[in-house]
Amino acid sequence: MPLKRVDPFVVRVDNTTGIVDVVPVYDGRAAAQESVTRYFLTHYLTVCERFNFATAESDYEECGAFHSPQRNQIWYAQWTAANPSSPLNVHKDGSTVRVQVKSVSFFTRASGLADLAQVRYLKILRQGIGAEEKFSDWVATVQYAYAEPAKDPKTRRWNPLGFKIVDFKSEPEAPVDESNDKERRHDS
Repeated sequence: MPLKRVDPFVVRVDNTTGIVDVVPVYDGRAAAQESVTRYFLTHYLTVCERFNFATAESDYEECGAFHSPQRNQIWYAQWTAANPSSPLNVHKDGSTVRVQVKSVSFFTRASGLADLAQVRYLKILRQGIGAEEKFSDWVATVQYAYAEPAKDPKTRRWNPLGFKIVDFKSEPEAPVDESNDKERRHDS
């Protein structure tokens, strides 16, 4: 008997490592917990990896609402003006960075604990008003947890469910191909 239907699937190849995997089909029905976690991860990356001098102080505080105490110490060290690679020093020329999340993937450890995610995103750097945007692909590996929500109303407004970033590592995914910049600019 011939096949009655065709089931398409997407095969993804990592640009850097060459690892191949099959992308699971999203049927539009994710568990509420996964949807909420996906939202928090997307929101966290969008706010904490961007930079605009006008919103920098608010973004810094909002990101702190998602950190564990240890992560907040690392965050402070990254942002202090004494650090030459602080965003405050790197972008004092008026440059801005915006972020566009491309995908969020969840991983379960061998122990059964599901507390890891990988977020692929695009960083768009603009050196000044009217300057060309420079695109770069990034990947973040995030360990997260849910804890008791904060008692502080300001912190609770940003993070009402106690979502915490336990560990965070972000790195460039692959070198930027200048020929793809124009195609991406039209997609954004």
